[in-house]
Amino acid sequence: MEIIYQLGIILVITFIGELLHGLIPLPIPASIYGLLLMLLCLKIKIVKLENVKQVGDFLLEIMPLMFIPAAVGLITIWNQMSNILIPVVVITLLSTIVVMVATGGMTEIILKRLKGKEK
Repeated sequence: MEIIYQLGIILVITFIGELLHGLIPLPIPASIYGLLLMLLCLKIKIVKLENVKQVGDFLLEIMPLMFIPAAVGLITIWNQMSNILIPVVVITLLSTIVVMVATGGMTEIILKRLKGKEK
């Protein structure tokens, strides 16, 4: 019963993210609204981590399975994609590097600030 309760919390927050996506005219995916809303709820203790941890861990474990439909979709349009394969690979590699550098830089900034507060 606890798992259903935890899944219910996640689904309600996800649904609210979908509602926000419909109400706010910004080009932001509904899943991002849901993630930010969950972060906010966890930070201000509306939702305790224990109330979603078990289902959250399970969803993280099965996440690779969620990419199978996308991979199958790519296989079905391979003939169309083969013409633009090199630009797609280059864009993917460059965007991955940019995200990694930005994430690493932001992590360093946060860690330096946290070290400064400890002193």
